[in-house]
Amino acid sequence: MTSIGARLVLAASNTARSVGQSLDRLGASLEVCKYADKLVPSTRFVAVDGISPTVSPYTAFVAPSASVIGDVTLEKGASVWYGATVRGDVHKVVIGENTVVGDRAVIHVAKIQGDFPSVIGKNVHIGPGAIVHAATLKDNAVVGPSAQVLDGAVVEANAVVGPGAVVTPGTVVKEGEVWGGNPAKFVRKVTAEDMQLSSENILDTLELARMHAFECDKDLEQLMKDEEYYEDATTRDPDYYPYQHGEAPEQGDVLGQGSPGLIFDSVLTNPEEGLKLNQKKKAAAAPHSSG
Repeated sequence: MTSIGARLVLAASNTARSVGQSLDRLGASLEVCKYADKLVPSTRFVAVDGISPTVSPYTAFVAPSASVIGDVTLEKGASVWYGATVRGDVHKVVIGENTVVGDRAVIHVAKIQGDFPSVIGKNVHIGPGAIVHAATLKDNAVVGPSAQVLDGAVVEANAVVGPGAVVTPGTVVKEGEVWGGNPAKFVRKVTAEDMQLSSENILDTLELARMHAFECDKDLEQLMKDEEYYEDATTRDPDYYPYQHGEAPEQGDVLGQGSPGLIFDSVLTNPEEGLKLNQKKKAAAAPHSSG
């Protein structure tokens, strides 16, 4: 009976599959506008009119969710963070050494109304959500979070545009000045403390960028090893032989048993370790029971 029931189920499933395929073909034949699902390509690096971004092999970090598009040059130590867009589609963008383009920042150029590239010097810090549109930022300049520097504007060396400020088209923020407001105006002179803080931020971000780049470049095998190491570190008794993260199979041999791991240190393969563990638990529980 079981065999007959199995054959009936198999026949019914084959019939249902055939009917479904026929209906799918019928529906496709009735379509007026043909539609095909397509994989969404990565927008991390995109060519425009045959021009691809030029990225230094020593660039610190370009986040997987960032977009670097067209005629863009990223120099040594530069970092483009999560959700940021650098778009050199109708003109060029140059980003100098150790410059930081913060999360969700936008750097663009101009060609239709005016003809301006975006040229950004060394050690420049562009804050999260900031916009640099067809402007020039010279060495050590700082553009605060959500600030805007617009077409043809120039922020000279060691100058600071405060958070949320809007530097209007054609404006020049002079060297060593702090500007703020909308439209942005001179606020005060840059202090030595300001410059020290900016320099420290650049160095800290460079170190952080390298760490993010290392983690984002891991393949599936490395991620699985990390997960194994984490599981081992959170479950292994401290008295057990320490697991060596990244250890090659031929390394760390113990008593001819091979490299230690989760199975090697179990009480099944090492009963004496189980006895020690039980004795340790009894000793720990003894003061409580006597009280």
